Amino acid sequence: MTPFHLHNKTILVTGASSGIGRQIALSICEMGGNVVITARDKKRLEETFKNLKGKNNSSITADLLNQNDLSALVNHIPMLDGIVHCAGIVKPFPVKFLSEEKIQETFQTNYNIQVILMAQITRQKKINKNASIVFLSSISATHPHKGGALYSASKAAIESLSKVIALEFYPQGIRSNCLSPAMVKTPMYDYAEKGASKETLDEHVNKYPLGIGSPADVANAAVFLLSDASKWITGITITLDGGFLLGGI
Repeated sequence: MTPFHLHNKTILVTGASSGIGRQIALSICEMGGNVVITARDKKRLEETFKNLKGKNNSSITADLLNQNDLSALVNHIPMLDGIVHCAGIVKPFPVKFLSEEKIQETFQTNYNIQVILMAQITRQKKINKNASIVFLSSISATHPHKGGALYSASKAAIESLSKVIALEFYPQGIRSNCLSPAMVKTPMYDYAEKGASKETLDEHVNKYPLGIGSPADVANAAVFLLSDASKWITGITITLDGGFLLGGI
Protein backbone atom coordinates (compact mmCIF):
# COMPACT_ATOMS: atom_id res chain seq x y z
CA MET A 1 0.00 0.00 0.00
CA THR A 2 1.25 3.49 -0.80
CA PRO A 3 2.71 5.45 2.15
CA PHE A 4 1.08 8.63 0.83
CA HIS A 5 -2.43 7.75 2.05
CA LEU A 6 -4.02 9.03 5.27
CA HIS A 7 -6.18 6.03 6.19
CA ASN A 8 -6.93 5.69 9.91
CA LYS A 9 -5.58 9.17 10.63
CA THR A 10 -7.61 11.90 12.36
CA ILE A 11 -6.39 15.41 11.68
CA LEU A 12 -7.41 18.80 13.11
CA VAL A 13 -7.54 21.63 10.56
CA THR A 14 -7.92 25.20 11.83
CA GLY A 15 -9.06 28.02 9.57
CA ALA A 16 -11.00 25.46 7.53
CA SER A 17 -13.86 27.73 6.49
CA SER A 18 -12.25 28.97 3.26
CA GLY A 19 -9.18 29.14 1.05
CA ILE A 20 -6.20 26.92 1.79
CA GLY A 21 -7.65 25.57 5.05
CA ARG A 22 -10.83 24.41 3.34
CA GLN A 23 -8.92 22.71 0.53
CA ILE A 24 -6.56 20.97 2.94
CA ALA A 25 -9.54 19.52 4.82
CA LEU A 26 -11.11 18.33 1.55
CA SER A 27 -7.82 16.80 0.34
CA ILE A 28 -7.22 14.96 3.62
CA CYS A 29 -10.60 13.27 3.25
CA GLU A 30 -9.89 12.48 -0.41
CA MET A 31 -6.77 10.62 0.76
CA GLY A 32 -8.71 8.54 3.27
CA GLY A 33 -8.23 10.60 6.42
CA ASN A 34 -10.77 11.94 8.89
CA VAL A 35 -10.83 15.59 9.89
CA VAL A 36 -11.96 17.78 12.73
CA ILE A 37 -12.44 21.19 11.14
CA THR A 38 -12.73 24.46 13.02
CA ALA A 39 -13.13 28.16 12.27
CA ARG A 40 -15.15 31.03 13.69
CA ASP A 41 -17.48 31.52 10.71
CA LYS A 42 -20.19 28.92 11.31
CA LYS A 43 -21.91 29.28 7.93
CA ARG A 44 -18.76 28.92 5.86
CA LEU A 45 -17.50 26.09 8.07
CA GLU A 46 -20.75 24.22 7.43
CA GLU A 47 -20.18 24.67 3.69
CA THR A 48 -16.78 23.01 4.06
CA PHE A 49 -18.24 20.20 6.15
CA LYS A 50 -20.96 19.40 3.60
CA ASN A 51 -18.31 18.76 0.95
CA LEU A 52 -16.12 16.42 3.01
CA LYS A 53 -15.87 12.76 2.00
CA GLY A 54 -16.33 10.08 4.64
CA LYS A 55 -18.56 9.67 7.68
CA ASN A 56 -16.17 10.17 10.59
CA ASN A 57 -15.54 13.88 10.23
CA SER A 58 -16.63 16.55 12.69
CA SER A 59 -17.00 20.31 12.74
CA ILE A 60 -16.53 22.62 15.74
CA THR A 61 -17.21 26.33 15.39
CA ALA A 62 -14.73 28.21 17.57
CA ASP A 63 -13.10 31.62 17.77
CA LEU A 64 -9.60 30.67 18.84
CA LEU A 65 -9.06 34.19 20.16
CA ASN A 66 -11.69 33.36 22.77
CA GLN A 67 -10.16 31.30 25.56
CA ASN A 68 -13.45 29.58 26.35
CA ASP A 69 -13.91 28.54 22.71
CA LEU A 70 -10.32 27.34 22.49
CA SER A 71 -10.60 25.28 25.67
CA ALA A 72 -13.91 23.80 24.52
CA LEU A 73 -12.33 22.81 21.21
CA VAL A 74 -9.43 21.05 22.93
CA ASN A 75 -11.80 19.26 25.30
CA HIS A 76 -13.97 17.96 22.45
CA ILE A 77 -11.35 16.84 19.93
CA PRO A 78 -10.44 13.15 19.79
CA MET A 79 -6.90 11.80 19.79
CA LEU A 80 -5.10 13.34 16.82
CA ASP A 81 -2.65 11.98 14.27
CA GLY A 82 -2.04 15.39 12.79
CA ILE A 83 -2.76 19.11 13.04
CA VAL A 84 -2.71 21.69 10.26
CA HIS A 85 -2.66 25.29 11.46
CA CYS A 86 -4.25 27.42 8.73
CA ALA A 87 -5.83 30.28 10.68
CA GLY A 88 -4.23 33.61 9.85
CA ILE A 89 -4.70 37.20 8.68
CA VAL A 90 -2.85 39.52 6.30
CA LYS A 91 -3.03 43.25 6.98
CA PRO A 92 -0.21 45.33 5.47
CA PHE A 93 0.88 48.49 7.28
CA PRO A 94 3.86 50.80 6.58
CA VAL A 95 6.14 50.97 9.63
CA LYS A 96 5.18 54.58 10.45
CA PHE A 97 1.56 53.48 10.94
CA LEU A 98 2.27 50.58 13.30
CA SER A 99 0.87 50.55 16.81
CA GLU A 100 0.60 48.21 19.78
CA GLU A 101 -2.99 47.48 18.76
CA LYS A 102 -1.99 46.46 15.21
CA ILE A 103 0.88 44.33 16.52
CA GLN A 104 -1.46 42.49 18.87
CA GLU A 105 -4.08 41.97 16.17
CA THR A 106 -1.67 40.25 13.79
CA PHE A 107 0.32 38.25 16.35
CA GLN A 108 -2.74 37.09 18.31
CA THR A 109 -4.10 35.34 15.22
CA ASN A 110 -0.94 34.42 13.34
CA TYR A 111 1.19 33.28 16.28
CA ASN A 112 -0.21 33.49 19.81
CA ILE A 113 -3.29 31.30 19.38
CA GLN A 114 -1.24 28.65 17.59
CA VAL A 115 1.19 28.52 20.52
CA ILE A 116 -1.63 28.35 23.06
CA LEU A 117 -3.52 25.72 21.06
CA MET A 118 -0.42 23.51 20.83
CA ALA A 119 0.26 24.01 24.55
CA GLN A 120 -3.25 22.93 25.53
CA ILE A 121 -3.40 19.99 23.12
CA THR A 122 -0.05 18.62 24.26
CA ARG A 123 -0.83 19.27 27.94
CA GLN A 124 -3.99 17.20 27.60
CA LYS A 125 -2.06 14.54 25.67
CA LYS A 126 -4.40 14.66 22.69
CA ILE A 127 -1.66 13.85 20.13
CA ASN A 128 -0.78 10.28 19.22
CA LYS A 129 2.77 9.08 18.81
CA ASN A 130 4.18 9.57 15.30
CA ALA A 131 1.75 12.42 14.61
CA SER A 132 2.57 15.22 12.16
CA ILE A 133 2.11 18.95 12.76
CA VAL A 134 1.95 21.33 9.80
CA PHE A 135 2.08 25.11 10.08
CA LEU A 136 1.23 27.54 7.27
CA SER A 137 4.05 30.04 6.92
CA SER A 138 4.75 32.27 3.91
CA ILE A 139 7.69 33.23 1.74
CA SER A 140 7.26 36.61 3.45
CA ALA A 141 8.96 35.11 6.52
CA THR A 142 12.32 35.17 4.75
CA HIS A 143 11.54 37.55 1.86
CA PRO A 144 9.69 40.49 3.44
CA HIS A 145 7.76 43.03 1.42
CA LYS A 146 6.90 46.68 1.98
CA GLY A 147 4.13 46.93 4.52
CA GLY A 148 4.82 43.42 5.76
CA ALA A 149 6.60 44.12 9.06
CA LEU A 150 3.92 42.41 11.15
CA TYR A 151 2.91 39.64 8.76
CA SER A 152 6.50 38.68 7.89
CA ALA A 153 7.56 38.71 11.54
CA SER A 154 4.59 36.59 12.63
CA LYS A 155 5.38 33.97 9.98
CA ALA A 156 9.08 33.96 10.91
CA ALA A 157 7.97 33.34 14.50
CA ILE A 158 5.82 30.40 13.35
CA GLU A 159 8.81 28.81 11.60
CA SER A 160 10.83 29.07 14.83
CA LEU A 161 7.94 27.59 16.82
CA SER A 162 7.73 24.65 14.44
CA LYS A 163 11.43 23.88 14.92
CA VAL A 164 11.09 24.01 18.71
CA ILE A 165 8.14 21.60 18.57
CA ALA A 166 10.20 19.29 16.35
CA LEU A 167 12.98 19.31 18.96
CA GLU A 168 10.75 18.87 22.00
CA PHE A 169 8.50 16.09 20.68
CA TYR A 170 10.75 13.89 18.55
CA PRO A 171 11.01 11.30 21.39
CA GLN A 172 7.35 10.53 20.69
CA GLY A 173 7.99 10.40 16.95
CA ILE A 174 5.97 13.61 16.51
CA ARG A 175 7.12 15.70 13.57
CA SER A 176 6.63 19.43 12.91
CA ASN A 177 7.12 21.24 9.61
CA CYS A 178 6.06 24.38 7.78
CA LEU A 179 4.72 25.10 4.32
CA SER A 180 5.79 28.43 2.87
CA PRO A 181 3.59 29.43 -0.09
CA ALA A 182 3.98 32.45 -2.31
CA MET A 183 0.87 33.92 -3.97
CA VAL A 184 -2.07 31.50 -4.04
CA LYS A 185 -5.46 32.09 -5.68
CA THR A 186 -7.62 32.38 -2.55
CA PRO A 187 -10.11 34.97 -1.26
CA MET A 188 -7.04 36.88 0.00
CA TYR A 189 -5.82 37.07 -3.60
CA ASP A 190 -9.22 38.37 -4.67
CA TYR A 191 -8.95 41.04 -1.97
CA ALA A 192 -5.50 42.05 -3.23
CA GLU A 193 -6.89 42.16 -6.75
CA LYS A 194 -9.41 44.80 -5.69
CA GLY A 195 -6.84 46.89 -3.88
CA ALA A 196 -4.10 46.97 -6.54
CA SER A 197 -4.08 48.17 -10.11
CA LYS A 198 -4.32 45.53 -12.82
CA GLU A 199 -0.92 46.57 -14.13
CA THR A 200 0.75 46.17 -10.74
CA LEU A 201 -0.82 42.77 -10.13
CA ASP A 202 -0.06 41.51 -13.64
CA GLU A 203 3.56 42.58 -13.25
CA HIS A 204 3.84 40.55 -10.05
CA VAL A 205 2.04 37.48 -11.42
CA ASN A 206 4.32 37.46 -14.47
CA LYS A 207 7.30 36.82 -12.17
CA TYR A 208 6.06 33.29 -11.46
CA PRO A 209 7.60 30.85 -13.98
CA LEU A 210 4.95 28.23 -13.18
CA GLY A 211 2.17 30.73 -12.51
CA ILE A 212 0.59 31.49 -9.16
CA GLY A 213 -0.51 28.60 -7.00
CA SER A 214 -3.90 27.10 -6.24
CA PRO A 215 -5.12 25.92 -2.81
CA ALA A 216 -4.76 22.34 -4.10
CA ASP A 217 -1.03 22.88 -4.67
CA VAL A 218 -0.59 23.71 -0.98
CA ALA A 219 -3.00 20.97 0.13
CA ASN A 220 -1.03 18.31 -1.76
CA ALA A 221 2.13 19.31 0.09
CA ALA A 222 0.24 19.24 3.41
CA VAL A 223 -1.03 15.72 2.66
CA PHE A 224 2.55 14.62 2.00
CA LEU A 225 3.76 16.01 5.34
CA LEU A 226 0.82 14.40 7.16
CA SER A 227 1.42 11.01 5.55
CA ASP A 228 3.93 8.32 6.51
CA ALA A 229 5.75 9.08 3.26
CA SER A 230 7.40 12.00 5.09
CA LYS A 231 8.23 10.12 8.31
CA TRP A 232 11.92 11.13 8.08
CA ILE A 233 11.18 14.84 7.67
CA THR A 234 10.93 17.23 10.61
CA GLY A 235 11.88 20.80 11.50
CA ILE A 236 11.95 22.08 7.92
CA THR A 237 10.08 24.59 5.79
CA ILE A 238 9.01 23.63 2.27
CA THR A 239 8.80 26.55 -0.15
CA LEU A 240 5.92 26.51 -2.64
CA ASP A 241 6.41 29.41 -5.02
CA GLY A 242 6.15 28.30 -8.65
CA GLY A 243 9.76 29.40 -9.15
CA PHE A 244 9.11 32.99 -8.00
CA LEU A 245 12.23 33.18 -5.80
CA LEU A 246 14.46 32.09 -8.68
CA GLY A 247 14.21 35.70 -9.82
CA GLY A 248 14.91 34.83 -13.43
CA ILE A 249 11.88 36.53 -14.95
